[in-house]
Amino acid sequence: MDEMTKIIAATTKPDPLSGAINTPLHLSSTFNQISFDEFGEFDYARSGNPTRQVAEQAVAELENGQFGFLFSTGMAAISSVLLTFSQGDHIVVTKHVYGGTWRVFEDVLSRFGITHTFVNCADLASIEAAIQPNTKAIYLETPSNPVLAVTDIAGVVDIAKRHALITIADNTFLSPVIQKPLDLGVDIVVHSATKFLAGHSDILAGAAVTNDQALADKIYYVQNAVGATLAVFDSWLLLRGIKTLGVRMQQSANSAQQIAEWLEQQPQVTRVNYPGLPSDPGYAIQQRQAKNGGAVLSFDVGSQDHARIVAEATKIPCFSVSLGGVETILSYPPKMSHAELDGEGLAEAGITPGLLRFSVGLEDPQDLINDLAQAFAQFA
Repeated sequence: MDEMTKIIAATTKPDPLSGAINTPLHLSSTFNQISFDEFGEFDYARSGNPTRQVAEQAVAELENGQFGFLFSTGMAAISSVLLTFSQGDHIVVTKHVYGGTWRVFEDVLSRFGITHTFVNCADLASIEAAIQPNTKAIYLETPSNPVLAVTDIAGVVDIAKRHALITIADNTFLSPVIQKPLDLGVDIVVHSATKFLAGHSDILAGAAVTNDQALADKIYYVQNAVGATLAVFDSWLLLRGIKTLGVRMQQSANSAQQIAEWLEQQPQVTRVNYPGLPSDPGYAIQQRQAKNGGAVLSFDVGSQDHARIVAEATKIPCFSVSLGGVETILSYPPKMSHAELDGEGLAEAGITPGLLRFSVGLEDPQDLINDLAQAFAQFA
C-alpha cells in the first residue's frame, strides 16, 4: 500500500456507533461499567480513552508496529520508556542526543542508579566497546538533533542482538514516512509527536511504538502509573495533523534538499549538515535506511555574531524552538535545544557558535533561499 494511502487509512476510522469518519472526542474522565461483575474496556481515562486509543493505533500502524502509546510530550514518552529500566542498569547513548534527553540521562536517571555512556554512534566499534556486563540497551537518535549525524541502524541492531540488548531509536526528525526503524530491527521507536507527526505547532505530544508484547506491557505500566498521557483533544488534533503528514514531508524534504544544495555553495557558510547531500558523511547510510534526507538541516555561518544577523534579518522563518511545523523555523541550538550543555559539551556534540538549525516548512523554497541570501549579504 502506498504511504499516502496508508496514512489516510490509519487516521480515518469511522465511528462504529454513528458512522462519523472523524474520531469522536470522548471527553470523559470515567466510564460507566456494564455491571458489578462485568467491566468494559475503559474505566478511567488515564488508563485508556477511546479517542487516544485510535490515535495510538494510528501511530503504531505508520511505524509498522503493533503497540502504540501516546504521552503528553516527547520527553514524557522518552522518559517513560527509560523508566522501564531499573537500578543498576546501564545504557549506551549516542553523544549526538537532544538536550532534553541528555538532561534526563545526566540529571534524572543517574539519581536512581541507571547509568549511561555517551558514544559516537557513527562508529560501531565505539558502541561495542562501551557495552558493560550490566548494559541493557542502546539509545539512538538518527538523524540527530541538531547536527544531523546519521547512525547505521541495522549495524547497531546487529550489535544489540549479539549482546541481547534492547534498541531504542528516536525517529522524530524523519517521521515514519521517511524512516521505519522497527523494520530495521529496532525494538522501540520514540517520537516528539509535537513535531512532524502533529505538524502544526499547536500541541505537545509524544509517542512510543514497539512490536514486542513484553516491552509494550512495561511501557503501558509506566504510562498508566505515571500518568503523563496525551489529552483527549490533543489526541484528536494529532490524528488530524497526521492526515497530511505524507504530503507535508514530501514537500518539506524536497525543499530542504534544494536549500541544502544552495547553502553548500555559499561562501558565508562553513558547514552544512544534511544527510541528503552526497558530501555528507552519513549520506550512504541514509540512502540505505531512509527515503531521503528529511526536512531539517543545520548550517554554520562561522560565528555567533553572524548567527545573530541571520536570526534577526530573515523575514520568513520564525525564530523559535521546536521544529516540524508547516512554517519554517530557525533555531539557535546553543541557546535553545541544547542550552543545558556547557561549552565543552556543546563542542563535543559538534554544536559550534555559528550553528543554526533550519526546519523547512511549506513555503516556496526559492523564497526561503532569497531570504537567507539577503541576510548573508549583511555580514560585515
